[in-house]
Amino acid sequence: MHSLSQAQIEPAPGCISSAINVVGKKWTALILRDLMGGPKRFCQLEQSVGKINPRTLSQRLSCLEDQGVITNNDGDYMLTAKGHSLLPIIKQMADWGIKYPTRS
Repeated sequence: MHSLSQAQIEPAPGCISSAINVVGKKWTALILRDLMGGPKRFCQLEQSVGKINPRTLSQRLSCLEDQGVITNNDGDYMLTAKGHSLLPIIKQMADWGIKYPTRS
């Protein structure tokens, strides 16, 4: 296995923290996954994300809007260019989950 130095993994201090601030909260990656397919309304996200509390969903959506990752256009939530740039990260998370599934 090839080792990487900390500087190779995180070339600028705080860049991993910046990414975690966006995708690290519970449910956020699933919200982003569902918005990758196109705009969705709140009730559609409630159904597609899973057993998320509506208040939590509202908080996550508001936070993602504040971070410039999504936009709300007349009740339709959609990814911004910044949000679309997270696709490779979400895909890598899915690939890792396939390779190393959790046991329930």
